[in-house]
Amino acid sequence: MKLFLVAGEKSGDLLGAKLMQALRLLAPGVRIEGVGGEAMIREGLRSFFPLEDIAVMGFTSVIAHLPRLLRRIDETAREIVDTKPDALVIIDSPDFTHRVARKVRALAPAIPIVDYVSPSVWAWRPGRAPAMRAYVDRVLALFPFEPAAHEKLGGPPCVFVGHPLVEHLDELRPDAEDARDRENDPAVFLLMPGSRRSEIERLMPVFGQVLHRVAQHGRRMEVILPAVSHLEDAIREELRSWPYKPEVVLGDQAKLAAFRRARAALVASGTVTLELALSGVPMVVAYKVSRVEELAKHFIDVPSIVLANLVLGQNVVPEFIQRDCNEATLANALAPLFTHGAQRDRQVEAFRNIDRALTPANGEAPSIAAARNVLEVATMKKPGRRPG
Repeated sequence: MKLFLVAGEKSGDLLGAKLMQALRLLAPGVRIEGVGGEAMIREGLRSFFPLEDIAVMGFTSVIAHLPRLLRRIDETAREIVDTKPDALVIIDSPDFTHRVARKVRALAPAIPIVDYVSPSVWAWRPGRAPAMRAYVDRVLALFPFEPAAHEKLGGPPCVFVGHPLVEHLDELRPDAEDARDRENDPAVFLLMPGSRRSEIERLMPVFGQVLHRVAQHGRRMEVILPAVSHLEDAIREELRSWPYKPEVVLGDQAKLAAFRRARAALVASGTVTLELALSGVPMVVAYKVSRVEELAKHFIDVPSIVLANLVLGQNVVPEFIQRDCNEATLANALAPLFTHGAQRDRQVEAFRNIDRALTPANGEAPSIAAARNVLEVATMKKPGRRPG
């Protein structure tokens, strides 16, 4: 069997690497080609081109690199058609991977296409769901509510395979010693202003003000700021003006060690809310976007921007967006999370169930569930033309 995997950025690369491991476990003779980064290359992939060529974020960055992106989309699609895989798996990064899939479907309709990670059609641009039927044969969803969303919106067949974070519970959950540290003073307090430069620019000044206010109220804290390496210089530059400076740590191991000891956290919205929930860390979520992006909120139809809230089906994590994302509001929301009480305990109790919500009903590891679905689609009888 021959498969072609296409990832578009680091998160997809990590998913792709775990998928490659699971595919080889279930189908030892499988041949895998594609586009990926360091994680997939460590699993033996010879990437068609460096992932850095397409791993660009934000509207202005995409525009600046548009000619190269369009060229890579065309080259990747033609390479897939020439390779004649039993299935194409596109992994996240829909702005790149879905364009590749559409070209492949037009050039070679018989190649089955699996989309690993659903676009957030349940939150905004719901018209993407029915449009995907023309070029996606099965969606592998990370969140339990996504199959119903695709069915309601007229999207392709969608299967919940679970979230890969549940395969790392041993690294996320505190052991007995970590649990004792979590209760000790000074309390470990996490600041996580995001992993994109625009998030750092908008949120760090506010986070610095919040930290100063909390410290002024006599809270003894060991403040840790886990950072991604490519933003370390920008973060340290911003910290120069902070009167109360956190410890900056780099790398996943240092981040996870901080999670296991943390009493509370102030974070930007994103996947980190799932990581912290799985670690049992109460949090406050903050977010700011540009004025142009703020206009898009009128097209967003979800009860919360916090992934942990959406998975749990209840808004246990407080969130503050745009004008509500300010020093006084955030500091007031954080204060009750340092001590046992209704607001802290409500989050801790809700988080006890989140790993079950992110795991397939049969208890299978998400990467194995994803691999089984890929192999199933790849071995189906392939018609000459698939319905749109």
